[in-house]
Amino acid sequence: MSDIVIKAENLGKRYIIGHQAGKGDRTTFREALIQNTRNLWNKSRDLVQGKPVIQGDTLEEVWALKDVSFEIRRGEAVGIIGRNGAGKSTLLKILSRITEPTTGRVTIRGRVASLLEVGTGFHSELSGRENIYLNGTILGMGRAEIRRKFDEIVAFAEVEKYLDTPVKRYSSGMYVRLAFAVAAHLEPEILVVDEVLAVGDAQFQKKCLGKMGEVGREGRTVLFVSHHMPSIQRLCIQSILLKNGHLQTIGRTENIVASYLSNAPSISSSEDLTYLPKSRRHGNGLARFIRIDLFALDGRSTNEISHGEPFTIRLQIKVEKMLEAVLFGFSFVAADGTEIMGSTARDCGITDRLETGIQTFSCKVDPMILNPGRYYIRAAIFRKNEVFDHIDELIAFDVLNVAHNLLLSPVDHLVGMVYVPFEWRHD
Repeated sequence: MSDIVIKAENLGKRYIIGHQAGKGDRTTFREALIQNTRNLWNKSRDLVQGKPVIQGDTLEEVWALKDVSFEIRRGEAVGIIGRNGAGKSTLLKILSRITEPTTGRVTIRGRVASLLEVGTGFHSELSGRENIYLNGTILGMGRAEIRRKFDEIVAFAEVEKYLDTPVKRYSSGMYVRLAFAVAAHLEPEILVVDEVLAVGDAQFQKKCLGKMGEVGREGRTVLFVSHHMPSIQRLCIQSILLKNGHLQTIGRTENIVASYLSNAPSISSSEDLTYLPKSRRHGNGLARFIRIDLFALDGRSTNEISHGEPFTIRLQIKVEKMLEAVLFGFSFVAADGTEIMGSTARDCGITDRLETGIQTFSCKVDPMILNPGRYYIRAAIFRKNEVFDHIDELIAFDVLNVAHNLLLSPVDHLVGMVYVPFEWRHD
């Protein structure tokens, strides 16, 4: 019997989207009436002809996936990597039999349990207890099998207190805890998990990764989509890289992650952050970074720091209104997304009050103890339960293995990410 449990052959998924023709701000009542009548006629015609009803004057063909082929063997944990819009979720929906491919075919051998969205397979009016049985039945389990696993599911989800409460009253975190617990404990041959785990807290995410690793060690197959590269590297030996709906490459996870991160969009020191796209930052905008600059020891702006050499990071913040009890600062992030270390202005006694206008703060790092390599700066302005601005790994810089300090450089043997000048002696 073949070890291949998932085989995709030339998979493609096409969507038709509509666009409304722009009429400007001076559309008359007569023009609007004619347009609405035309739209109603088009919708009615499509409905009668059995075509999908699409809003808009013009139609566009979009391929979410195209010519995707791969094989996955029993017991493999496979990561699916790609930027937003790459086709990851579409691929999982096809593999989970939620949607059909437009072209190609996929062959699946084994029972599939999917966790793609918060509350998938749940009924909001039913209690947690009732939804465990409902979701288990949807996944193809018998009542006896569900009853046998029931206590384990409840204990893992940590929802004992609310077990007989309708799930519509659950928080998103409670929802996803229960949904994951059901999917993971009812022994599917193939477990498919999307980024939905990001809803949970850090402790729950760690718990889920441990459970998925356990599922893999039991000889079952795991497909995992995540933007968090350390999680992908921890769980998955093999990974698939998607780009614009096409399969870029498939192979060992460390190689795929390196390829993915080497093409990551980044900006240089001293670039204006005012018009950074919303997809690259989040927060309410009451205070925002407008510049992040790196200065070498000689005062020049740079994106190259010598190992062991002091340098300065300067943060420029635009504040829309006076804010108090604010934390702001930065952290150094490795190429795989691991946060290494960081600092906030409060660490050095700088006021946590931000006045209206443009404020500038500098932080001297002396010395640079990161081992040579490429790193990124993550910056944030926040206070309890409120994020003003958060920019992920966009400011890239390189640490060079150049001798500036006899105690620290050059580094002949690299271990880990941080170099500490231990003192050795022969006793």
